[in-house]
Amino acid sequence: MLMEMINVTKVDKVGIEDRITRITKRSLKKEAKMEGLKMALNMVDLTTLEGMDTNNKVKQMCYKAMHLHDEYPGLPTVAAVCVYPNFVKLAVDSLKGSGVKVASVSTAFPSGHSTLDIKITDTKLAVDSGADEVDMVISRGKFHSGEFNFVHDEIAAIKSLEKLIEAKFDEES
Repeated sequence: MLMEMINVTKVDKVGIEDRITRITKRSLKKEAKMEGLKMALNMVDLTTLEGMDTNNKVKQMCYKAMHLHDEYPGLPTVAAVCVYPNFVKLAVDSLKGSGVKVASVSTAFPSGHSTLDIKITDTKLAVDSGADEVDMVISRGKFHSGEFNFVHDEIAAIKSLEKLIEAKFDEES
């Protein structure tokens, strides 16, 4: 089914090129540019997903996320910080009351090479620790070998955890 969707997707190349030309030639006033840049900043996730991440590095990134505007007044905060599941609770605690969300990766980031049980445990850790958003990695090897049903079933199993997330937020409300 996925390949059918990919094969029937049409792109209006002329329309896209026309839109790009109109956007790049448009003259924006300084205020509009600043508002656009602020909007973009407010959509950015500060991320640390290194093998050498530490509690101090996560705390420092959270501080930076909350205090960008100290040096440049009027700047909004970033949308979120993104950390491994084992750092989610620390990030949630560090960002409390700031409005900055906590995102996490799961399902054996970055490779996606692991068992479904481990991927579910990884995702549950992020959710149970308070992540507002969880980004999953698909089994790319399976996808590239054409095993689309395997990838679909894995995504469905992880998405079933959404019920846990929704229930958690319903309790907090």
